[in-house]
Amino acid sequence: MLQIRPLWLILLLLFSYNCRYQEEIVDWVGYNESDEIEKQKTHAIDRMKFKRLQPYSQSRSELMEPFKKELARFGKVEYERLKPLILEKTIPELQTLVDNEQLNYYELCLFYIYRIYHYETDSKKYLNAIISLNPNVLEQAKLRDNERTQKMEHSIYGMPILLKDNINTKNIATTAGSAFLEKNLPADDAEVTQNLKQKGALILGKTNLSEWAYYFCSGCPLGYSYMGGQTLNPYGRMIFESGGSSSGSAVAVAANFAVAAIGSETSGSILSPSSKNSVVGLKPTVGAISRSGIVPISSTLDTAGPMTKSVIDNAIVMNALIGYDPDDSQSYHAEPIDLDVFDNFSLSGMRFGVSQNFANDSLLDEAIDLMIKNEAEVIQVEYPEINLDGFTKLLDTDMRKDLSDYFNRYGSTDLKGTLISDIISFNDSESVERAPYGQQIFRAIEADTLDSKLFQSRKMELIAEAKRYFEEPIIQHNLNVILSINNFSASIAALAHFPALTVPMGFSSVGEPFNITFIAASKEEQLLYSVGAIFEDISQHRSPPVEYP
Repeated sequence: MLQIRPLWLILLLLFSYNCRYQEEIVDWVGYNESDEIEKQKTHAIDRMKFKRLQPYSQSRSELMEPFKKELARFGKVEYERLKPLILEKTIPELQTLVDNEQLNYYELCLFYIYRIYHYETDSKKYLNAIISLNPNVLEQAKLRDNERTQKMEHSIYGMPILLKDNINTKNIATTAGSAFLEKNLPADDAEVTQNLKQKGALILGKTNLSEWAYYFCSGCPLGYSYMGGQTLNPYGRMIFESGGSSSGSAVAVAANFAVAAIGSETSGSILSPSSKNSVVGLKPTVGAISRSGIVPISSTLDTAGPMTKSVIDNAIVMNALIGYDPDDSQSYHAEPIDLDVFDNFSLSGMRFGVSQNFANDSLLDEAIDLMIKNEAEVIQVEYPEINLDGFTKLLDTDMRKDLSDYFNRYGSTDLKGTLISDIISFNDSESVERAPYGQQIFRAIEADTLDSKLFQSRKMELIAEAKRYFEEPIIQHNLNVILSINNFSASIAALAHFPALTVPMGFSSVGEPFNITFIAASKEEQLLYSVGAIFEDISQHRSPPVEYP
């Protein structure tokens, strides 16, 4: 005979089951970091002699507060079950899992939040990669699951993406890492944020960065900000630099805190951290991606760009970011990346130029040998002498004007009329907390009163010199692509408006990541991706940090 249990007993059993399987979500407890700071004083790199590790802003517990109940229900068992499905997987692989109902976007999003909680609230493991999380992202993930109607293999739909915290989001403060912008809640998303949302991406949160995109203090640590603390490298925590200024974006991708992240670059700020964290990073041609609503350094050189674990993901994210913006003076109608080309592309007949200065780099030598075995031609080239005097002046004059424009057009209403001198005064009032490494660059910008219009002719000369640096050997040797290492050629590529794609090429004898960087003429991103995809496939150098399994 069927036994009918009373309703109260069923409810009690359900309550007991939920209690039994809920994990306790432990609050972060700040600690005395003086011993760690003291130990860093012996570091061989001056920039790694840190004065501060933990952020001055909100605690990690506040970061996790909106998700506590769902994290408790999710728990370690579910996290471990999903880990082999998600870690190091490409967007197409994740979308296939969703197609096959082995995964949904809500689970994917919650997995990353749990992983961030797991590592960023561990006093021995935290990386300070994250400044803020989107409190509504799980509800938005459920909507993506409910609204999904077709296969999404090469789509960013439903993918949790992190933004560098100088990119506007209307529901999350955009701080550039600075105490001055702690309450900067813009009325609208940046154009790139809108593009991502329109294509169905989930904005998971905002990443740490070198404060004011590393154009604030002189000789200070890469990846430090008041809001986020000191970003640390997962391949060598407190040992290797994190790179900058898109430090948190690279570290978060390397540690598998999101599918992808968006960085920004003026001169090396995507290429540098991508290289130091074994991440694929693209510095696009200026104008391919809108800069409207991004805290600027230079309207001449600034660009946003994707940072991912694979070339295919980078191209997919790039396609989601591009779009013409009439409010951006350098915007153009960029062609989408044709992903089908990757399958049929060959290095046969491709001509690469490499500087003699890299002749004794063993990792690059191995990469070149591998490319030659795959029928590429690699030619050693000499570059012309060029005069880049005035590069810093370009940045100074641009930032003084462009930052004011950002405050008046894209910042919160409280920022209208703000000058760099206002920020300096604000920081000076509590300098130990707000500017522990000084604000030498901001002071230099304030002291320099040169009108940007009067500098225009020299700016054009600098751009012409940078283009000549690459174009002379390209024409002389009939080259397709220039080879470099990490961000070594970043400033010249930035001035020339040449795109650059950096791809993992291995690790040093002590485990430090290094990347090969491909540079091509303006608007040649398709070529860079095709070359990068082949190199990635034949080399297979990307591997996750062993301390963050």
